[in-house]
Amino acid sequence: MSLGSLRLCYVVSSEMTAVAFLKNHMSAALSAGYQVSLVANAPDRTFLDQLGLMDVAFHRVELRRKVSPIKDGLALLSLIRLFRTKKFDIVHSVSPKAGILAMLAARICGVPNRIHTFTGQVWVTRRGLKRWLLKQMDRLLAGMTTIALVDSPSQREFLLSEQIIDAGKAEVIGKGAICGVDGDRFRPDPLAREMTRNALAVPQIAKILLFLGRLNRDKGVADLARAFAEIASMYPEAYLLLVGPDEDDSFSDIEQVTQGCSQRVRRVEFTHEPEKFMAAADIFCLPSYREGFGMVVVEAAAAGLPTVASRIYGITDAVADGETGILHPPADVPAMVKALVRLLADDELRARMGEMARARVLADFSMAELSEKLMTFYAKIFSKPR
Repeated sequence: MSLGSLRLCYVVSSEMTAVAFLKNHMSAALSAGYQVSLVANAPDRTFLDQLGLMDVAFHRVELRRKVSPIKDGLALLSLIRLFRTKKFDIVHSVSPKAGILAMLAARICGVPNRIHTFTGQVWVTRRGLKRWLLKQMDRLLAGMTTIALVDSPSQREFLLSEQIIDAGKAEVIGKGAICGVDGDRFRPDPLAREMTRNALAVPQIAKILLFLGRLNRDKGVADLARAFAEIASMYPEAYLLLVGPDEDDSFSDIEQVTQGCSQRVRRVEFTHEPEKFMAAADIFCLPSYREGFGMVVVEAAAAGLPTVASRIYGITDAVADGETGILHPPADVPAMVKALVRLLADDELRARMGEMARARVLADFSMAELSEKLMTFYAKIFSKPR
């Protein structure tokens, strides 16, 4: 069977996931000769055409993040009809809801290669019955795959220890990261640094602590706010920049904690250009309680930023502790303060860690290399007898 006759279908809940994580993979798959399709909850294929992926077939299915028995049932039926009609050779899903429905539909339709990429577990921070139910969903999802991909080595070990996946069918592509980093896009950029700081009304001599991602409890942003409130009195040049949507009214808590230094807190609700804010910053912060890999960490590293982050699975693969950043126990504000003060007080250390961070990303987590290794992974699947 030639590659040109092999049919590959990616399934995601939203176009944002496809744009953020799958653009280069789909391009590489087309170049390798696959017939590529994308299933997503998007109004049309405009976003694919804007990405230059005109040869990717688009199929709209209403895959929603929140549980809705009726809509989820309709989405499952749509996937079954699609898979039976198109007879895909690989169905590859990303994100939990898309994974459950896609893997179930693919199994019902007899798709020979069913792949899901695990990018983190929401149940890690849950307790009681909710944690148990969410774990069972992940266990069910893993059981319906023929191969489970995991986006970091430490997350794979965690899932094995929790008996969610089987060692024989759980793999990590390269050294981790779902898609790798574009080192030309994420890079030190003095002009972007100056312009972004001017737009934010932040002095050029300031030292910016950056958080970029969804503002919610699991990301530890309240801990970061408390740490900054303590640091602000010691370092008048320190600023806190928060970029991302507020999912659970976290920013109101942050405002309360930082009211004594609010003039040095900046907020941007959403951006399509995270690289500009990374270029403007001095230290990246990710005090998260759970992460699959911490993709944003390696993007910041490519921009030359050292990271102060929680010592949890996923992040321990993205940050080389003591070399490209400093790790602290999750929810440990005094330890976070100590790490941030160490970098704020030592310009040479901060610059050295930033340089090492970028070099490590270019060597181990480049976007082109990750896509090439994923194509090698697909080719290996098809080289095996069914």
